[in-house]
Amino acid sequence: MKQGPVTRVTVRDIAAHAGVSIATVSRVLNEQSHVAPETRDLVQRAITELGGRAVPRRPAPPGAIYVRCPYVLTDYFGLIVSSIAETLDLHDRQLVLNAGEAAQHSDVLPTLAGRTGIAGAIIVLPPEPGSELVALQAAGFPFVVVDPREQVPRDIAAVSAAHFAGARSLTGHLVELGHRRIGLLAGPDNWLASNARRAGHTSALADAGVLPDPSLALPGEPTVRFGYQAAQRLLDRPDRPTALLGFNDKAASGALAAAAELGLRVPEDLSIAGFDDIDLAQATRPTLTTVRQPLPEMGRMAVSLLLRLLNRHRLDALHIELATELIIRDSTGPAARIES
Repeated sequence: MKQGPVTRVTVRDIAAHAGVSIATVSRVLNEQSHVAPETRDLVQRAITELGGRAVPRRPAPPGAIYVRCPYVLTDYFGLIVSSIAETLDLHDRQLVLNAGEAAQHSDVLPTLAGRTGIAGAIIVLPPEPGSELVALQAAGFPFVVVDPREQVPRDIAAVSAAHFAGARSLTGHLVELGHRRIGLLAGPDNWLASNARRAGHTSALADAGVLPDPSLALPGEPTVRFGYQAAQRLLDRPDRPTALLGFNDKAASGALAAAAELGLRVPEDLSIAGFDDIDLAQATRPTLTTVRQPLPEMGRMAVSLLLRLLNRHRLDALHIELATELIIRDSTGPAARIES
């Protein structure tokens, strides 16, 4: 009797039939050694019982992972890169690091697809224009963006924190304390995070029936020096704000210094809050109310997405926003009455 055509069986079919994970089936099909003999027999039996022929997945391409973070690796960036390095090590992947502010002036992205020994890349807050990211993707090079500086196309994998929700919760906290005139030590106008946080801030004010005053929002590079100078300008006004929100904890710590220099008590005379929850937030006096970003998890998630790309898995959610958390400490309190 002539047999019919052989049925193709998917890895998912085999895993469900054998009661094992898809990763285990892939290891068996690719003849990897670290599979228990009984598990290997179970998978092979499942293939036979399904009466088909499984096509093994092509193994992920070998090579190191290029991590580009053109900033000094302290605080914010250091936490992300350290997490990336630790997670890559768990997967036996080597890391090639391109970091430091000098790296901002190196023309890296156009060269990545042609580099030997590099399987993929993780790019943190890229200063390059989005067109370079699009060109890199068009070259077929797998990469993930962490905390994109500007909007990236939907089909480019990206990981960030929920900036809008975080800022909304922080301003909402101040509104509940009675604050209505809130100064914003904002980040650069051309950063995606800056725009999202400003939108979250505006949304919380709108809930309280307050229209934002554009003159209370000062953009700039989020450094301690910027926070100090911007706070001085806002606090020198006759109608000074009752609270200041820093784009990050560094800007907020600069605002604390400006307030102390002016003889303002925090939080009795002025509330100040930051964003990120780096170690600095607990070292200031008073300690900073802030929004905690899941920085290590951003690094781990970036590695997870990249490995799935390298293994040619389908990615349905390419833009992932990780939840933030409002951390209330000593630097915020009820709004003070300001005598006119």
